[in-house]
Formats: sequence, C-alpha cells, structure tokens
Amino acid sequence: MLNRYIKLIDWYIIKKYLGTFFFTMVIFSVVVVIFDVSEKLDDFLKHEAPLSKIIFQYYAGFIPFYLNFLSPLINFIAVIFFTAKMADQTEIVPILCGGVSFNRFLWPYFVSSFIIFFITLVFNLFIIPETNQLKIDFENKYINPKSDNNKMYTHMQLDKNTYIYIENFDNNQKVGYKFSLEKFKGDSLVEKTMAERIVWDSLKRKWDLETYSIRKIDNLKESMSYGEKKQVNLDVKPVDFELFDNIYEAMDMKQLNTRIEQEKIRGTGIMEILQLEKYKRFVYPLSSFVLTLMGVSLSSRKVRGGIGLPLGIGIFLSFAYILFIQFSTMFSLKGGLPPIVAVFIPNTIFGILGFYLLAKAPK
Repeated sequence: MLNRYIKLIDWYIIKKYLGTFFFTMVIFSVVVVIFDVSEKLDDFLKHEAPLSKIIFQYYAGFIPFYLNFLSPLINFIAVIFFTAKMADQTEIVPILCGGVSFNRFLWPYFVSSFIIFFITLVFNLFIIPETNQLKIDFENKYINPKSDNNKMYTHMQLDKNTYIYIENFDNNQKVGYKFSLEKFKGDSLVEKTMAERIVWDSLKRKWDLETYSIRKIDNLKESMSYGEKKQVNLDVKPVDFELFDNIYEAMDMKQLNTRIEQEKIRGTGIMEILQLEKYKRFVYPLSSFVLTLMGVSLSSRKVRGGIGLPLGIGIFLSFAYILFIQFSTMFSLKGGLPPIVAVFIPNTIFGILGFYLLAKAPK
C-alpha cells in the first residue's frame, strides 16, 4: 500500500534528504566539539575536571543540546545542498516536465520533514532534558561554579494561605537560616512557625526544623510550643532556591508543568522563563516544515555558478531564523511579549516567506 503513494523518485529524494541531514549533523558535531574544546580547555584545567566526566558527562549533554539548537540550520543547509545539486544536474526539470506538479514534487520533502519533526519532538520532550542535566551539572561545577552559592532574603507564597521566609539559604549544604512560616485564614494570621535552621533531608525528601517555635492563634487565644527538631513536609524543594539560570532546561515536562502551577501562586518572576521553555519544546520542531518549504523553493531552480549561490542564501536565512528566535525570546523576557506569541514569531514570519518563495519557484 505504501508503495502506491511513495514512488521510486520519492524514495530517492527521501534518502537524499535524510542522508544529507544526518551526515551534516555529524560534521557539525565534530566542528562544534573542536571549537568548544579550544574555548573551554582553560576551564577544564583550572577546575581539574576529570577526563571521564568531560567525555561522558559534559559532551554527552553538550552534543545533543547544540545539535538540537542548530537543527534548523542543519536542516536548511541539507535541503538546499542536495536540492540545488539535483537542479544543477538537471534532475528536477525532467520530473516536472513529466507531468508531476510542483506540489507533488514537495511530497517526499514533507515526508522527510515529518520524520525529522517527530524525532526532534521526542528529543525535546524526553531526551534533551536528561542530557541537559548532565551538561548543566558539569558546567555549574567545573566551568561556571559560583563562589557564593547562598540565596538571601527569600519570600515565597506556597499556596493561597501559606507564606515562607528564609533569610539565608546555602545551596551547597541545603540549609536555610532564620526561617519563618505563616499560615493565614482570610486576612487573619492563625499560625506562625519560626526556626533557627531548616535542613533538607534528601532520604525522606522532607525538611527538618531545628530550634523552632510554633505560635497558634485562635481568635483571642494563643498558644506557644518549642522544640529542638521537627520534620515537616513543605511544597518547596532545594531546587527552588537555585541561583543558576539554566536549571529549567533540565526539567522534564512533568516537572516543568508542576513548576508553572507553583509559580502561578508564588509569583517569583520566572513565569516567562518557564513558559518559554515549555512552549519552545513543542513549537520549534515545526521549523522542519517551514525551512524545508523555503529550502526547496529557493534551490529548485538551476542557476549559473552551481550550488554556491543558493547555499549561501540558505546559510544567511538559517542564521537569520536563529537570530529571530533569540530576539523574540528577549522581547518576551524583557519586553512583556507573551511567551506563546514569542515562540511562534520565527515560524510565522519564515512560513510567510516560504509561501512567497513557493509562489515564485519554477513550476
């Protein structure tokens, strides 16, 4: 049944497309690793990073991250390169002259685009967060370690009626100092807990209060209790006090959605970052369709000088696409642009450009 819809020429284009795409990914992997080693070598030596961790932790996370980031560029270059080569060898003209419409000619391209889209989406949702965790843990320890990893004067709302305050939190020791927890009923304070220290128990995944006092208020009645140690379960984890900006890239979708729901209550100012991270995992893989449309439309015409001109235009436009992603991200973080709008802007603008180029392409 499949062969009725995917003819010999379709298989030829699909193999050319995917083969060129994955070969280009291998070339880019080698290039980015070489450049990164030359840039980070001093940091590796300065912080005495073990060779095994450099290879199996840092670069095991670094390569998937940058290939995912550069996949629009790689995809665009791959499409333009082999399509322009087909046009230069006069392979496209006989196909179109044989009665195949240009839209039908695009069919195997979009079959290949869907394969790349699906692979990229799976990587974005399930694999990249795991490999990012490897890279981020290494970077935060051996490349950009913070000499002062304490977070000061943290106010946080846990739910509609519960607020906490920590004067100083040590991210290395997972210990907070001068802790207070306030519970309200409407506008009235009903309970206040204070402790000299709050310590994270990683085995039980709960908090230990040390040298604490609990004040309970029931209308005009008040009661006080004291103790040296008490274990409590709070809807907050040590990661909520992290100073590093890159931790959200390592969250899986469940963690990301949970953090977004918590942020709706807490309002700590990171909602845009969380939403951008969530939306881009779903939206950016769509670039495989947009850039394929542009690439085929640009390179299907035979031009004097071979594949150099369309390849050069393709590289310029793919870098422009990545630049648009960075600009829209900054407008969302700094300019108040809604994250969902920001992630759709690059694909929308280049999609319109792709349909314009398709209208101008030789039929």
